[in-house]
Amino acid sequence: MTDTVLTRIQGGVGYITLNRPKALHALNLPMCEVILTALREWRDDPDVHVVMIDHADGTRGFCAGGDIAMLRESGMSDGREARAFFAEEYRMNAAIKAFPKPYVAIMDGVTMGGGVGLSVHGSYRIATERTLFAMPETGIGLFPDVGGGWFLPRLRGELGTWLALTGARLKGSDVAAAGVATHFLPSELVPNLKAQILDADFSAGAAELLGVILKSLTHTIPAASYAEHHALIDSAFRGDRAEDMVAALEASDSDWGQKQAALLRTKSPETVKVALRQVREGARCETFEENMRMEYRIGWRKVQSPDFIEGVRAVIIDKDNAPAWSPARLEDVSDADVDRYFAPLGADELSFD
Repeated sequence: MTDTVLTRIQGGVGYITLNRPKALHALNLPMCEVILTALREWRDDPDVHVVMIDHADGTRGFCAGGDIAMLRESGMSDGREARAFFAEEYRMNAAIKAFPKPYVAIMDGVTMGGGVGLSVHGSYRIATERTLFAMPETGIGLFPDVGGGWFLPRLRGELGTWLALTGARLKGSDVAAAGVATHFLPSELVPNLKAQILDADFSAGAAELLGVILKSLTHTIPAASYAEHHALIDSAFRGDRAEDMVAALEASDSDWGQKQAALLRTKSPETVKVALRQVREGARCETFEENMRMEYRIGWRKVQSPDFIEGVRAVIIDKDNAPAWSPARLEDVSDADVDRYFAPLGADELSFD
């Protein structure tokens, strides 16, 4: 057992509380195992009508991602520990997506990478002014996993492509405006929301009652701060060639567009192309499980890629923010370089047992 994630049942609600504050509640394998076990038990438990996931009171963040240092260390050896983590995390993501009862995620704070996987696939996602969402993986040579291939291309227009490739951050109500969260409320009302959930009788009509509670507390979602750039996002980030996207942004007369192009040029070129292919393939997937098998194929190989090892060194370990990507330019990443990440794994394909 682990005390880094706490589970309990009270008043018909199954509670999952992330409790690894020194790491901003970043996920590791034992945490994923506890969460997945709880979801499997509660799925058919008649005494559990709603599930709520949050982080320990008085701590920062919701969930900053996964244990990146472990993934790098594993990738520098045989990759087995990293692959075991991905397998359990992706099964957990699939269990959240398929959960038949209301699943409430309170995204009050940093919600990145693995934290997105814990929340975005659930039925109710609550953002506050403290929410900070991002899928920043292209900046460390990884890829926007935990179901990014599924939910990102299903956002409005090419919004998900922009988020996947640039790692752009969304704050506060913008997280709800994008469709990543379903509701927005001030953080000062989170205790009130939790109290009402604790006091409610969800034994009949749980989804309807939860809807009433949320409607009474959440605020109207304002227009997104990036709304004026929607047209450029949709025109520049269409298609299947990252080089064309950068060129379109550089050719625009928008300062914002120029900044996006410059940002893309700082990311791992190989990973940008892998992420683009992932988003396009994910849009064509017919089931969530199909998408997660694709992502497992990518993750299986990506943890041992030179760009991931180098990206984590530059951004997280040495913090010099000067990764030496290989290849160094988008134009030098071949189709074959990308294709190899998507090749079937045979007997090692992800299972959901």
